[in-house]
Amino acid sequence: MQTRRGRFAPSPTGPLHPGSLLAALGSWLFAHRGGGEWWLRIEDVDRIREVPGAAGEQLATLTAFGFVHDGPVARQSDRDALYAEALDCLLAAGHAFECHCSRSAVEAQGGIHRACIPGLRRSDPSIRLRVPDGCLVEFDDLVHGRCSQRVDLDVGDFVLRRADGCWAYQLAVVVDDGAQSMTDVVRGADLLDSTPRQVLLQRLLDLPTPDYAHLPLLVDAHGHKLSKSTSAHPVDRGDPLPALHAAWLQLGQEKFAASPQATSQEWLHDAVARFDPARIPRVPHMELS
Repeated sequence: MQTRRGRFAPSPTGPLHPGSLLAALGSWLFAHRGGGEWWLRIEDVDRIREVPGAAGEQLATLTAFGFVHDGPVARQSDRDALYAEALDCLLAAGHAFECHCSRSAVEAQGGIHRACIPGLRRSDPSIRLRVPDGCLVEFDDLVHGRCSQRVDLDVGDFVLRRADGCWAYQLAVVVDDGAQSMTDVVRGADLLDSTPRQVLLQRLLDLPTPDYAHLPLLVDAHGHKLSKSTSAHPVDRGDPLPALHAAWLQLGQEKFAASPQATSQEWLHDAVARFDPARIPRVPHMELS
């Protein structure tokens, strides 16, 4: 029987904030509720946005919060050869193509790429997936239930390698999850819309589709997702239990009284035994002040 395996995959664009912690805790609980493994991956595929030193700070914060990972910490910046191999397979099978359309040209056509604009040539073309007409992708999410998307109409031919040479997230995450034998992908609901694209790529690359669970987002008073780009304050790694407890409640779980002397690892152990995925809400939560 295959070992259940989940992962937490932060982008190194700043310190971990309460929204990041919510995703880390949710992925930890899903992975460990059945005795599975929990891995870490640094998603630094977008090297332009990377903040020097952020990955090390994130790992130190996770350690302070008691999150002990299995397996080596993977970094997307070390995995170019894997992404190139997958892209070559898609190109050879006719599933991907070179695109000379600029972003502004695609936006002028409605923002959804279905055919290249004749006559455009550029020295740095992107590579897109050729999404077939009528492409309906359906999957079951452990929080949101049955989900479906017409990828051709709602997304169009999406980018696999950008014009600046960076790998697109959609390709990188699919290759990583396949290479690391991930069975559970637990992350924020802002990525729910990306999942059909990833399921489509998994099918074309003959990779298994993991179980998905998209957690409620943590939002500010204006309903905007908390993120490093909106200056969300970092979690305090010197006092982890209050933040862990807040994230637990944001996952819809019942309160429980931890020992005042409990370490963060002991708290996490108790939380796994009490975790009920059916209680996770679908709606966003406002950050607790």
